[in-house]
Amino acid sequence: MQRNEQVIKVVREWIEKAENDLKNAAYTLKMGEDCPTDTTCFHAQQCVEKYLKAFLTFKSIDFPKTHDVRELLALISRSARPQLAVEEQRRLTAYATVTRYPGDYEPIPLSEARRAVAIARRVRREVRALMPKEALRKRRK
Repeated sequence: MQRNEQVIKVVREWIEKAENDLKNAAYTLKMGEDCPTDTTCFHAQQCVEKYLKAFLTFKSIDFPKTHDVRELLALISRSARPQLAVEEQRRLTAYATVTRYPGDYEPIPLSEARRAVAIARRVRREVRALMPKEALRKRRK
């Protein structure tokens, strides 16, 4: 397998995982008031993180093993960087590093979980617009 084909294969794998996280988050939101908002926000964060890692892989940019959205964004050139406000970056990172575990924090309101999924969809759209079509096709099973 040539280098480019191998990169596209790995990018597809990242995208598939990101898509699964988004499906989980969006589906769980449909539970309304019974929605486990912490889980929904975690999956929204994971979607964003994995799309950023897919893009970094496509661009052959090494990245650390981290859940820190700000750190991953800093590796992407400004012209290609998805638009995420500092507060959005901070909250997304907290969903993977703080609210994912038991602790002393306020429950996440349903409205915030909806915002997290909307942010994940926005990042998905922005990153996919920069990727080649062959990277966006589903892997063959």
